[in-house]
Amino acid sequence: MREELLRIIEKNSRIDLKELAVILGVEEIDVVNEMAEMESEGIICGYHTLIDWEKTSIEKVSALIEVRVTPQRGQGFDRIAERIYKYPEVNAVYLISGGFDLLITLEGKSLKEVSAFVSDKLAPLESVLSTATHFILKKYKDHGTVLTKQYEDQREKVSP
Repeated sequence: MREELLRIIEKNSRIDLKELAVILGVEEIDVVNEMAEMESEGIICGYHTLIDWEKTSIEKVSALIEVRVTPQRGQGFDRIAERIYKYPEVNAVYLISGGFDLLITLEGKSLKEVSAFVSDKLAPLESVLSTATHFILKKYKDHGTVLTKQYEDQREKVSP
């Protein structure tokens, strides 16, 4: 039940508990107890709303920042990752494979604000060796949800 429950609520955290119980074939109290247990175990870490900011009047700039760092003895990448994720602008920090060590996602009000974060807060950290900033120009799909209208071929069909 746990695995299926997690799959369902990952896609729709607002699903009614009664409906969830019916889908899973269990009692509603079992769903409530299982979710409470997974919250206390840290398996369920939060509930979020996905917003397409392009459809609002609020200006936001999103960026992906690749960071190459020197891991600290005995702590690896954990200490520098923790220092970075404590900044309120930072949405996520991931340890990644490849040419860089960490991938950071963040949001700001402008390109200038994001660039200032990188140059004033991130780059000066003593463990940071280099950064590469990639601004997100358009989101097509986020957290498994398609945000844009799917492309429809508008060409007229020609038959021989």
